[in-house]
Amino acid sequence: MNKTITEIAAILHAEGCSCVICNNGNITLCHKRGVADLLWFVQNDTSVLRGAMIADKVIGKGAAALMILGGVKSIYADVISEPALELLSTVPVEVHFGERVPNIINRAGTGVCPVETLCKDCSSAQECLPLIQNFVNSFVK
Repeated sequence: MNKTITEIAAILHAEGCSCVICNNGNITLCHKRGVADLLWFVQNDTSVLRGAMIADKVIGKGAAALMILGGVKSIYADVISEPALELLSTVPVEVHFGERVPNIINRAGTGVCPVETLCKDCSSAQECLPLIQNFVNSFVK
């Protein structure tokens, strides 16, 4: 049975995971940091994302780009950045959020998230993809 975006958000908070994807009643819990899980699905199995509802703790422009590329239909974020909202406004996607912020802040709290910074000047989700891929791949040994 399909769940509502509110129910997906409740799972996100109850499970303590980074992201919850619900597609045709199937629930996928993601635990990797940042955009790594979303990037994996975009590169390897877009069927999980196509038409899905996603609840995520933090959505910046990079995560928004990956959700667009994956064909997500409904999004909930505890925190979402203005650049992410701007990019999401270019596609037919339903967006719900708890807090809107100017930019996503990095984990250390010392500046803007590196993926948000990388994608700053991109005007499309497609433009963001190679920048995100290079960033995530730089951490893979």
